[in-house]
Amino acid sequence: MSIRRQPLITGQYYHVYNRGVDKRDIFTDKHDIYRFIESIKEFNREEKIISLANLRKSKQNSQIEVKPLSGEDSKNELVEIIGYCINPNHFHFILKQVSDNGISLFMQKLLGGYTYYFNVKNTRSGSLFQGTFKSQIITGQNYFNKLIGYVNKNYLIHSIPENKSELVFSGDFEYENKKFNIISKKEGGNILEVFGGVNKFKKYCDEIVSIIREERGEKSLLEDEEISAVIKSLPDRG
Repeated sequence: MSIRRQPLITGQYYHVYNRGVDKRDIFTDKHDIYRFIESIKEFNREEKIISLANLRKSKQNSQIEVKPLSGEDSKNELVEIIGYCINPNHFHFILKQVSDNGISLFMQKLLGGYTYYFNVKNTRSGSLFQGTFKSQIITGQNYFNKLIGYVNKNYLIHSIPENKSELVFSGDFEYENKKFNIISKKEGGNILEVFGGVNKFKKYCDEIVSIIREERGEKSLLEDEEISAVIKSLPDRG
């Protein structure tokens, strides 16, 4: 496993993202999405989980649902999730590392476990994701605010085909309905308070999306790895 030139610091916030190898889709149906979401919730713990299938059996739960299979009190979290968007061929997270080496361990378990599931399901082998996940530390409140809009509504930056619309799952629903499930309730509540409530938060995030689409069109920002520069250049929140 490659060593990062800059270690990820506990207590700091990071933009974390990756896409499918050769730009391929990494989600092909709703079952894939639910499996990934289940992994997000269950792998975010210091304790080792060998098999989600065995965990389901132990909980007498054979269905994949968008809720934790084990009690919230039983796990020591690796990260707190502040924002996310799952698209057909790539994903974005805003993560706060709360345990030493937490982001790296979380992503290793999440992507490794999902790759194994996807390869078995589709009778394939090899890498599913394009190398090691990408990460960028988030410095400054204005940069953080812009990233929240960009990440949670990332699916609106791109033109997702209608037949793939069910392969999108994002944090904007949680914020706009104040129903925090994947997103940390504490962090999500704090962000809404800073913005002055749901309506103002939604308005700001929609403005971020509108500016990016106008300035950059529908091109994926993952194409040229200039995400940070583009977002930092956007107007600050008034």
